Amino acid sequence: MTGHGCQRHVHRLAAPKKMPILRKTTHYLAKSKAGPHAFKESIPLLVALRDVLGITQNARESRHLLNGRKVLVDQKVRTELKFPIGLMDTVSFPDVDEHYRVVFGKDGKVHLKEISREESARKFCKILNKVKVKLGKIQLNLHDGRNLLVDEDKFKTGDTLVISLPDQKVIDHLPRVKNSQVYITDGKHIGEIGKIIDFRPMPSSYADRVELTPEKGDNFETLNRYIFVVGKDKPLIKID
Repeated sequence: MTGHGCQRHVHRLAAPKKMPILRKTTHYLAKSKAGPHAFKESIPLLVALRDVLGITQNARESRHLLNGRKVLVDQKVRTELKFPIGLMDTVSFPDVDEHYRVVFGKDGKVHLKEISREESARKFCKILNKVKVKLGKIQLNLHDGRNLLVDEDKFKTGDTLVISLPDQKVIDHLPRVKNSQVYITDGKHIGEIGKIIDFRPMPSSYADRVELTPEKGDNFETLNRYIFVVGKDKPLIKID
């Protein structure tokens, strides 16, 4: 019998909703390899180069560009067509001095927002959880698969760390507290930025919620896990 291993492609019509592609062109689409971001929350470099940025026209051109070591993700050279890029990753093309940040737009799709060279050298990382390890150190597990070891237990789950790239030094700490500026990464209000008004703890069988004031419009609630802190008094990044 034929074995059914891990598929190397996905049907375009069945691709994740956040993938910004035409659904009815070719039948198949390259599938991201296992990496720092979940399949449904990321796109392969091939899709970023060809479908989003339009830098290349096909896989052959994309492969040539990557093999030339001309593409950086989080300030590291990446040469794999199917390497997954996701939320807050930076993508750089040093030869032409162009830099982008991966964000989710209000249409629910992955977008690459153009940024400056200085911005590409720092990254916003959400703390998903933390554990105590040997020698009394604290390991912070971040949304992009990174693990940071710190001496002091002063960071909380849900906070955001701004780290330098590629050396991963913490250069700023954005706590998840009232009046913090947050970016919404899923749900009805995906892609919007708002200010935390209040937290709404829920019974154990329900997900905790948070009340926000958007930049424009009326207050609304969303799930706590959908918010990503991007500033204290004002957002430190641009999404639109």
